[in-house]
Amino acid sequence: MTFLRKKRVFALLLIFFVLVLFMNSAYIGRKLYPIYFKQEIRQSAAKHHIDPFLIAAIIRVETNYKHHLESKKGALGLMQLMPETAEWIAESTNLSSDEAKDLLQVDVNINLGSWYLSWLQKHYNGNLIYAIAAYNAGQGNVNKWKQNNIWDGTEANISQIPFGETRHYVQRVLYYYDKYTNLYADQWDGNRITINKEALD
Repeated sequence: MTFLRKKRVFALLLIFFVLVLFMNSAYIGRKLYPIYFKQEIRQSAAKHHIDPFLIAAIIRVETNYKHHLESKKGALGLMQLMPETAEWIAESTNLSSDEAKDLLQVDVNINLGSWYLSWLQKHYNGNLIYAIAAYNAGQGNVNKWKQNNIWDGTEANISQIPFGETRHYVQRVLYYYDKYTNLYADQWDGNRITINKEALD
């Protein structure tokens, strides 16, 4: 086979490979943006009436599915819960305080984190973006921004969030939330709880 003919064959194979990639873009996307611990996420999402893709997005940003992590501040597990937050959640639910202490256990961590996300969303009257910001910066800060008209809780005005870390956090969670929704919505078993991102008072 001549060198020129080899180049032509290689070019044809390359074109074929690119076409296959485009035809299977959702497949490639799922490889690039996988969701792990699907069963635990599904169960907690159904239990606490929250979109499973929101849970997955929070996990992706918090720990990228590394369930054994502990932050410098002491937050634990997949959804990076502080032990005192977990104890408060346990007191607010029927979960035992002993079980709440095992925050490195995948199902316990996702269950507690999902309950907290659901609670935050209700606290902010359905505004998902306020809830995501509060998950990172704390309710006290977000309540202050809301009450003092510093930030209106809309995606368009995320730049008004005073904390740079929280601005970046909210943007990243929304990015992965949209990615997961676009890539997995047609595959997800069961009924999803769809969310209006900017439901207001």
